[in-house]
Amino acid sequence: MRRNVRWRYLALRVEAEDMFTSKELMDTIWGSVSKLYGEYGASRTGLALIDYDVEEKFVIIRATHTSLENVRTAIASITKIGNKPAAIHLLAVSGTIKALLKKTRH
Repeated sequence: MRRNVRWRYLALRVEAEDMFTSKELMDTIWGSVSKLYGEYGASRTGLALIDYDVEEKFVIIRATHTSLENVRTAIASITKIGNKPAAIHLLAVSGTIKALLKKTRH
């Protein structure tokens, strides 16, 4: 019997002097996951961008609960977005967006 996918929502903060588009950000995250775990591993993550506030550099992404540790590791290994230095910090993880926003007080 196939189980439903259980999603986890991750709140992230981008630390960089420059601003980035959502495409640049997600390309970087996907690239990092692919580099560490290969295409098969990346395809199992179900990564998706939920929200990106460019002004506050606040990001919400979604991943499957089984790939959460892989995604966290890949995000921690990011040092550049495009060719510009940047760091992405994980603020919180939750099973719902509502609870995630409550945890981050955003």
